[in-house]
Amino acid sequence: MSRITKRGKEIPSFIVMDVLERAHELEKQGRNIIHLEIGEPDFKTPRCICDAAQEAMDKGETHYTHSLGITELREAISEHYDKKYGISVDPSQIVVTSGTSPALFMIFASLLEQDDEIIMADPHYPCYPNFARFMGARPIFVDTSEEDGFQLKARDIKAKVGPKTRAVLINSPANPTGNLLSEKRMRNIADLGIPVISDEIYHGLVYGQRERSILEFTENAFVLNGFSKIYAMTGWRLGYIIAPRDFMHPLQKVHQNFFISASSISQWAGVAALKNAESDVEKMKETYDKRRRYMTGRLKDLGFGLSVEPRGAFYILVNAKHLSSSSYELAFDILEKAGVGVTPGIDFGRNAEGYLRFSYANSLDNIKEGLNRLEAYLNKS
Repeated sequence: MSRITKRGKEIPSFIVMDVLERAHELEKQGRNIIHLEIGEPDFKTPRCICDAAQEAMDKGETHYTHSLGITELREAISEHYDKKYGISVDPSQIVVTSGTSPALFMIFASLLEQDDEIIMADPHYPCYPNFARFMGARPIFVDTSEEDGFQLKARDIKAKVGPKTRAVLINSPANPTGNLLSEKRMRNIADLGIPVISDEIYHGLVYGQRERSILEFTENAFVLNGFSKIYAMTGWRLGYIIAPRDFMHPLQKVHQNFFISASSISQWAGVAALKNAESDVEKMKETYDKRRRYMTGRLKDLGFGLSVEPRGAFYILVNAKHLSSSSYELAFDILEKAGVGVTPGIDFGRNAEGYLRFSYANSLDNIKEGLNRLEAYLNKS
């Protein structure tokens, strides 16, 4: 038998997928499961986007594209950043990718050498440190606090900077917390002079506040963004990187070798999303906000701790330490006994142990039913 590589053996599982897969097993047994674990929009992709994809197929736009992406989409992304943030982004500094996961891989491949360090918050999106370690780099964690909305501070980042530091990774609005970095904090982070990788995938899904792009504060930055969350296009696999000019050719070469190009059909759909889907996004956002407000209030009533109300994405991370010291065991117990899927905090790092993440990317009726089941579970505990 062939030898399995160390990286293949040691890469950890994505725990939310463990929860989902067990939920699917229970559904096959006839159980009804309410899914509050998955961060995937429950809406259909807007019609104008689907029509653009069909038109692209009818025109024969079904071949490889330029490795940076079609000109029309890169220009539309540039126009979007100018309109939304007042930032001038040259289309030549954009590479269109098959989602933000390949984009993150490409940035890390171009930026991180063996034993280099990248600073990130704890809690964090689970794949961040996994990608870094896969490259042979070391994730360096900065603990953040519930009382502060689990948000990074520049002084805490500075304390972790060393000779092998290559970048700091930020995510606002954040997964798993749904919280945003303030303008002041982003500016202070930019002023550290360290390259910033900014995951902006949840931009546009913000309620009562304004999200800020790192490019408003520094050009020494890489932006990750895409279409999956805001346009309900997870299956279309479409994202992009905005990068400093010096990194464009290395990023392009990595893209050519590993991915060739993003889907031609998805790229034309992306043009339509940016140009024609604003009203659809507003409707989805209004619905998310109703769900957010309901779930926030209900979880507090059920006794979960929530010091800072989330204002972005579609997640709520709540303190459940009064119920169990193991969020993993608690999440699976809730799944088995109440038929509700939730994500254990340990999936997002050591500092999130004892917490549970709830997603409101589900209908309000299902959310109400799920929280009713959770209330009955708690009353029996």
